[in-house]
Amino acid sequence: MSEPLLELRDVYADADGVPILRGVSLSVNDGEVHALMGPNGAGKSTLASVIMGHPGYHVSAGRITLRGEDISSWTPDHRARAGIFLAFQYPEAISGVSVVQFLRQAIAARRALSELSVLEVRLELAEWMDRLGMEPAFAERHLNEGFSGGERKRNEVLQMALLRPDIALLDETDSGLDIDALRVVARGVRSVRDANPTMGALVVTHYVTLLNELHPDHVHILVNGRIVESGGEELATTIDREGYDSWREVHA
Repeated sequence: MSEPLLELRDVYADADGVPILRGVSLSVNDGEVHALMGPNGAGKSTLASVIMGHPGYHVSAGRITLRGEDISSWTPDHRARAGIFLAFQYPEAISGVSVVQFLRQAIAARRALSELSVLEVRLELAEWMDRLGMEPAFAERHLNEGFSGGERKRNEVLQMALLRPDIALLDETDSGLDIDALRVVARGVRSVRDANPTMGALVVTHYVTLLNELHPDHVHILVNGRIVESGGEELATTIDREGYDSWREVHA
């Protein structure tokens, strides 16, 4: 049997000595979509950040592996080059750096290329912008500067398409979007998966609307830093109908 694409084994993590993750185990295989749901403060975004190697969190126990290799000591840029992509809940604006400039550098780092022509990047960028319904002028704008919430999230999807990650961590990509923008972003994620079918995904979300578009293979509920239940897509429907109270009571 082949190694999982991404695996967490009994991971504990804290921030400034405050425990957040309390023994999380999770396994994502090639091509699988996993949804992570839970109440505010459960540790969902922390889990995505820990996988990415955010220096603000300390992993005190457990292992994180990528295709069987322990990445627990790897820096965030090492993890990114190895194929882990994090779409931020609140993408930062970078003044003076255009979308195309940023992507050229990111693609070169991800694909281990010493040289990548502007023309090559522009051709691939133009193709994906067309597929995602984005105006050509978008490429010349400064990264996320003056972008609407929907534009920032679509730009994250564009980055994901061009970087071709092995696994994508989508941290509340649906946050702050109206229903039309959410559907545009979700369809963009589906297009990226169609082009890169072995890409795994861990989707952090509060809302079943996004999952109705993405159809996850597995849904996990995180409460108080622990995965307390896992199931199929129907589990998300139950959460949407009943909320988290029953899990909070049992795992308080």
